[in-house]
Amino acid sequence: MKNNQNLPLMAMKEIPQTRPDAQKIVALAKESGRITGYQLADGRVLSKEDGIREARNGGIVGVGVSERRGSEYLKSLPDDTDDNNLSSLPTL
Repeated sequence: MKNNQNLPLMAMKEIPQTRPDAQKIVALAKESGRITGYQLADGRVLSKEDGIREARNGGIVGVGVSERRGSEYLKSLPDDTDDNNLSSLPTL
């Protein structure tokens, strides 16, 4: 039987290398149920686009960049816990 453990990682468009000072996403900004931004552990709130740019630059830990229907978004890197998934985070 083939091991499907790496499928979530393979579905990511990009998995950036994080810097030592990278921040964790602690909350989501939403409008009408759609993610519009991210609050980082240092208190900064970034727009969705700035969050993607910051992640690509290694400034956000635990996420990769994915794409759906031509729109990029951040997605939690898979691990053994669900409480750090973006979908489990509080909303601003």
